[in-house]
Amino acid sequence: MAMNENAETPQEVAAKCEAFKKTYQALVDEVGKIIVGHRDVVDAVLMSFFAGGNVLLEGVPGLGKTLLVRTLAETLDLPFSRIQFTPDLMPADVIGTNIVMEDQATGHRRFEFQQGPIFAQVVLADEINRATPKTQSALLEAMQERSVTVAGKTYKLDLPFIVLATQNPIEQEGTYPLPEAQLDRFIFKINLGYNKLDDLMTIIDRTTGAETPSVGKLFDGPKILEAQQLIRSVVIAPHVKEYAARLVLATHPEGEYAGGSSSVTNRYVRCGSSPRGAQALILGAKVKAVTDGRYHVGNDDIRAVAKLALRHRLILNFEAEADRVDPDSIVDEILKMTPTEPVGVAGR
Repeated sequence: MAMNENAETPQEVAAKCEAFKKTYQALVDEVGKIIVGHRDVVDAVLMSFFAGGNVLLEGVPGLGKTLLVRTLAETLDLPFSRIQFTPDLMPADVIGTNIVMEDQATGHRRFEFQQGPIFAQVVLADEINRATPKTQSALLEAMQERSVTVAGKTYKLDLPFIVLATQNPIEQEGTYPLPEAQLDRFIFKINLGYNKLDDLMTIIDRTTGAETPSVGKLFDGPKILEAQQLIRSVVIAPHVKEYAARLVLATHPEGEYAGGSSSVTNRYVRCGSSPRGAQALILGAKVKAVTDGRYHVGNDDIRAVAKLALRHRLILNFEAEADRVDPDSIVDEILKMTPTEPVGVAGR
């Protein structure tokens, strides 16, 4: 069998991974000029971006969710658009619509497609759960297929493309819960908490003083696509893939890996993760490995992204609500009960 002349040597792959790690750190530092603290949140957003997935940010008002997305967009040389979701927003306001155009010379009329704000490459869906389910569904095709269909015609979106959505967990009045099908299209769900004292003091200094910090552009489209392809080429051993798969299967009630009748899955979970959860675990772990200076994925990388990848893919039952059990605690228990050792299918 002839060798692939275009195959990269391990040294070349290592050099690319090291270069990506340095650029990634520079990107984190650049975002840090505006966003104070929340390093884990910044890492998770960037991780989802280089994994090629969409991300959902949840937190109380005023913690900087929108500012984080805007800052990230400023560091990327990509078209950016912000869509403010409201109850009266219509699907056509998001994806665009056909309008009638008239030729002044001939009087001939024709339909011409007017692109909506979804035709950017970094899209901020601000307060996404304030829109009706009908409008929320307008994002489904763009988030999954990277395309938009209007009047039977499909329009491809430019790559790379990412939707970064924000939602508020406490403003229930005037909001609509995101359907499961849409939640599943977010590679990660990131919870944004309150700032610590030192971080809050720094925020006060930066936002109430005379100087306003700014950021520069570090990545363009071709470099981002190259980085995303590099991430997909990171090595992952069969037994690590099996571990990720067993974690996902452990979220399925009454499943083979869900544990006994008293397990948290069988007691509190109504519906577990889809295969997208496994994909999110693997891709997120690959980014984690490279940014930590390694060129292969380990079980610890899978565990590090487990909550990000699975918390929004668990549909809990009434008993969980009554006992005030949240998805994160269930993921923690699943991590404890799922052994890292392979069970016999790793050699496939």
